[in-house]
Amino acid sequence: MILETERLSLRPLEVSDAEFLFPILNDPEVMAHWDIPEIDDPDLVRVIVESQVSDTVSGKSLHWAIQTLGGGRFLGACDLSDIDRWHKRAEVGFLLGRGAWGQGYALEAMRAVLSYAATLGLRRLAARTHLGNLRSDALLEKLGFEEEGLLRGHVLRDGEHRDCRLFGLLL
Repeated sequence: MILETERLSLRPLEVSDAEFLFPILNDPEVMAHWDIPEIDDPDLVRVIVESQVSDTVSGKSLHWAIQTLGGGRFLGACDLSDIDRWHKRAEVGFLLGRGAWGQGYALEAMRAVLSYAATLGLRRLAARTHLGNLRSDALLEKLGFEEEGLLRGHVLRDGEHRDCRLFGLLL
């Protein structure tokens, strides 16, 4: 399913997008608040993207490439993951390269994802951020998510247990 906004096209992620995701996933500043550190192996990025494409085909999740409408510049990716059709819930995620920060692209893309989630009959969306990820926290709040709790020591990264904030949105 391709989603379009005023400035963006969200199209299903393809294995060939690994080459565009690699520089984003290899950027320490972009990856500072992720569960894993930056990835310096393009083959590993390809394996990750192959898994995401497979999960999309099987219906476990939906992964989109975010591109500009005029020119098709690759900006990043977003997803609906852990889709639970029985309980009508899923988790959302988004990742943009630094060159796309501060221009409203993530907000625009995620509004499209939330609207699409509602058409699927989903009624609850969750999101998780690492403590200190103020940009993502602010974006989720703009989208109507509310903080629901703190997941203490939720992620083990670089030998350190990191806390995460849990957000939820009822559609």
